[in-house]
Amino acid sequence: MKYGFIIDNRKCIGCHACTTACKSEHEVPVGVNRTYVKQVEKGVFPDTRRIFSVMRCNHCTDAPCVEICPVEALHTRPDGIVDFDNNRCIGCKSCMQACPYDSLYINPDNNTAAKCNYCAHRVDVGRAPSCVEVCPEHAIIAGDMENFETEIAQLLSREQVMVRKPEKGTKPNVYYIDGDFQSLNPEATDKSGPGLWNAQARGVGHYAKYAEKLVNSNDEVNLLQMVIDDELQAAYQRKDTENPNYIDVLNGKARRVYDTPDKGILWGWEVSAYLTTKAIAAGVFLVAFLAMTLGFELSPAAKIGTSIVSLVFISLTGLFLVMDLDRPDRFLNVLLRPQWNSWLVRGGYAMTIFGGVISVWLANNWLGFNLPDKAIQYITFPFAILLAIYTAFLFAQAKGRDFWQSPSLVLHMLVHSVMAGVAALSIMSLIIGEEDWMSILKPLLIGALVVNLFVLITELTVTHPTTSAKMVVKMITKGRYKNLFWIGTVLIGNIFPLATALFCPDATSFYVISVLVLAGIYFTEKIWVEAPQRVPLA
Repeated sequence: MKYGFIIDNRKCIGCHACTTACKSEHEVPVGVNRTYVKQVEKGVFPDTRRIFSVMRCNHCTDAPCVEICPVEALHTRPDGIVDFDNNRCIGCKSCMQACPYDSLYINPDNNTAAKCNYCAHRVDVGRAPSCVEVCPEHAIIAGDMENFETEIAQLLSREQVMVRKPEKGTKPNVYYIDGDFQSLNPEATDKSGPGLWNAQARGVGHYAKYAEKLVNSNDEVNLLQMVIDDELQAAYQRKDTENPNYIDVLNGKARRVYDTPDKGILWGWEVSAYLTTKAIAAGVFLVAFLAMTLGFELSPAAKIGTSIVSLVFISLTGLFLVMDLDRPDRFLNVLLRPQWNSWLVRGGYAMTIFGGVISVWLANNWLGFNLPDKAIQYITFPFAILLAIYTAFLFAQAKGRDFWQSPSLVLHMLVHSVMAGVAALSIMSLIIGEEDWMSILKPLLIGALVVNLFVLITELTVTHPTTSAKMVVKMITKGRYKNLFWIGTVLIGNIFPLATALFCPDATSFYVISVLVLAGIYFTEKIWVEAPQRVPLA
């Protein structure tokens, strides 16, 4: 048994009955949708047509949202339905990053993830999903695709169908008859200007607060947006070349006229901050371990200082992680109810174990437990490496963001940890008076900066296979983030520290560039986290 949907675009009239029925059945709040009808206009005015495409969870056979969910809040049932349990959800939003179809949202009433669940409660008692029952044109067909007696199985056997983003390899189970590429591919059309139907698309975020404001508002500006289509026709009549919508229609370019609200930046500054603090926590130990392996003798004060810095920043990392959760009261579910395929769980355990063994190392050097110091260091080392790089694998599980699917992201995370470790230890040496550190920290920083510049060039110039990834590269180098990237990341965070380390050998300048390196790391992580989230998924 395997349930799926067919959307018959030959019949859909765009009445939104499915959206309304779904909202009523599941009490879906204003501003978010489990299912909705996307509308795209094509053709040259006045010979245009409007295409309706029903959008919802694709109940993928290989669902990336299930794989990344750290607490098994999302799961695939034996009948193929991808369902969720909001009593387990911690609101980490990883599933929203993993879904290539933008099918999930955070319910503003309980701050947990939700989506179309095929009306599983109805299916369990032998009834069809509410959207199927309410559709006046029978444009939505549901059923067991493996039972040839069902209508959906018969349609799949004789009709030519298409799915959304087959290149993602998720094996979606929502099929479209007479599907339109420009309607199903979010990158094929630009968002149109402000209008009655898409006014929510500016700033809803995953809490849908802007939508709630619209519902309770009598703002005349919002009401006046109802006449956008009349204005477009008037612009066509007077051949207004200053009107971008007129130019699009004149050229026959497809444009969106009704779309889902934009969920905004799901992973914000907290994630960028936690990547930076995590790099420091892992990096200070990695650099100290490398120094000791190369024969550099660390004083007891240096070992104690290294342990304290690492523990402080691993604690901050945990704090930022919890702050980013929409249900922080459930954060222990990651450790107590783990879903082991998720790298969020593996990273959580890496952080916990790393913090534990670092605490043992601190106690051994501070309280004089006389435990074998070398053994503790070698036990800690693999967990420090894992702590440094695990987020690269977490981002790789976020299949909705193409830019994060980069094999060089592991090296990106590792070299940032080395850079952060050198910078933090140099600042620490100023405090505890360990100036001998400079003999090994300086060449390490120079080498790490050179490698980091190479990684940046690789990530941005190696041919990207998708238009989504190319859009992010353009956004970073020439668009929204260009100033932060070229000035903050490249100049302040890399070029200036590298030149200073090479040509200004005094310790004071090294302390200054250490601060700049840490700032550059944060700028880079902010860009790498935010920019891919600005590419539309639906």
